[in-house]
Amino acid sequence: MQKLLFSLFLFMGFQCFSLAQNPGQLSTEAIPGSKLEFQMAYIPAGKLLFKGAEGKTQTIELDAFWMGNKEVSYDEFIQFQFRKNDNNTSNWKDGKFSADAVTRPTAQYMDYTWGMGTKGGVPSVAMTQQGALRYCQWLYQKTGLFYRLPTEAEWEYACKAGAEGDLPQGFSTDKIDEFAWYYDNATEKYHPTGQKKANVWGLYDILGNVAEWTLDEFQEDYVAKTADKANNPWFPPAGKHFRTVRGGSFDDNAEDCACTRRIKSTAAWQKRDPQIPKSRWWNTDTSWLGFRLVKPVKQPSAAEVEEFFKKAIVDQ
Repeated sequence: MQKLLFSLFLFMGFQCFSLAQNPGQLSTEAIPGSKLEFQMAYIPAGKLLFKGAEGKTQTIELDAFWMGNKEVSYDEFIQFQFRKNDNNTSNWKDGKFSADAVTRPTAQYMDYTWGMGTKGGVPSVAMTQQGALRYCQWLYQKTGLFYRLPTEAEWEYACKAGAEGDLPQGFSTDKIDEFAWYYDNATEKYHPTGQKKANVWGLYDILGNVAEWTLDEFQEDYVAKTADKANNPWFPPAGKHFRTVRGGSFDDNAEDCACTRRIKSTAAWQKRDPQIPKSRWWNTDTSWLGFRLVKPVKQPSAAEVEEFFKKAIVDQ
């Protein structure tokens, strides 16, 4: 009996150990009804020291989550963008998915990639933050798993991967070419994802290539605003514009490709859009901006997911 109990203990211990996640461990996810797969890297729970203006700091605590190891590609986004690429195949247990019932992006007024192309695994670009979130909503209904954009704190924490400075752990300014596409080496265009070195948590193109949407409305004094909400902070949007963008792009100088650089979105990014009101899907002038996914380790209920998208997607 003692041997049996000891063997059972060892087996259970091994099972618990095998289920434990290591930073950067990958999970392969599939889009039902297609041949497409993407990978998520495990980001462990931890603390981020957020440095604001005038030397002010705030320690932020974050739960563990999964993050796309690459930016969402054009090949992935067009499964949602165009009805012809979608079908009724779905793993969504809490609802009935119908491809014909999906509200899809409107046609682009012009080529929003500005000739940089859509082939070969390049990142999907030029969508509004709302458009990126609607992709997440569609992906939830296809897979039954909740995906969203990273909060600003999650994005910076994952970018740094344990570092304390402006660059990810293992990155250095004299070796920026090894890790990022930026103004001096990108030949004025984005590139297929995953060609440069990843950070130590397995994230490619976390700096450069294309900048990335986060989930938050932009806060001028982020440190002060998180003083009473330092656990998993999120600032839901109050209106259509002024969301936070991170990471720098192929069109930025090396010093602007940093984990701590923050950009405030603006209505001017839609200036050349002839529609009135302006598109809720596209920015005419953000061919340098895309997004990557986050999947919380602790998945919310169906009711919580519905409430999240109601709160997160604001078009006016």
